[in-house]
Amino acid sequence: MSIVTEKRLKDRSGSVCEISGSDENLVVYLVEPKTEDIPENCILITKSLKEQIENKELMNPNDWRGLSDSMWNENLPVQIVSWRMLARLKNYDLLDMMYLDEEALEWAKATGEDEDEEGKIVHKDSNGNILQDGDSVVLIKDLDVKGANFTAKRGAPVHNIKLVWDNAEQIEGRVEGQHIVILTQYVKKTK
Repeated sequence: MSIVTEKRLKDRSGSVCEISGSDENLVVYLVEPKTEDIPENCILITKSLKEQIENKELMNPNDWRGLSDSMWNENLPVQIVSWRMLARLKNYDLLDMMYLDEEALEWAKATGEDEDEEGKIVHKDSNGNILQDGDSVVLIKDLDVKGANFTAKRGAPVHNIKLVWDNAEQIEGRVEGQHIVILTQYVKKTK
């Protein structure tokens, strides 16, 4: 990395990591797939975080607590790295708050990582149909709703469901005006 780029990044960041805020062991990280060593393509980051970006096996989620601040950084390469790491950590709450225009989102998604389905949470109804946010389903069984003192009846429609991102067996929706969590094994997707 050029000394000029490193100096400009230190000036931009106040000589601290643009993700964690640490001032120790700082290195320049070129945000792939960009190849030009200029500040518009790079961030200043700790050596440890750079190693975790480059090697998933070294990931320590506690080291990435600064993402909730860095995602709002005014510099696009910092936003790109923040988006990528939030996606890798499956922090959908923060990811949902981020806005990247179409071109920036394309850069963020160009991680060079395999986009395989391994480890991805997939919600399926009782027949094995894949569920998405906004789908409509019907209950295939009477369900006693804990804490609400009513029974959601078989055949009751549930429109505009929300997926529970960290649990493939749960969705959220409204039944009889009540917002409830429903197990996917008790629903059938409607066309």
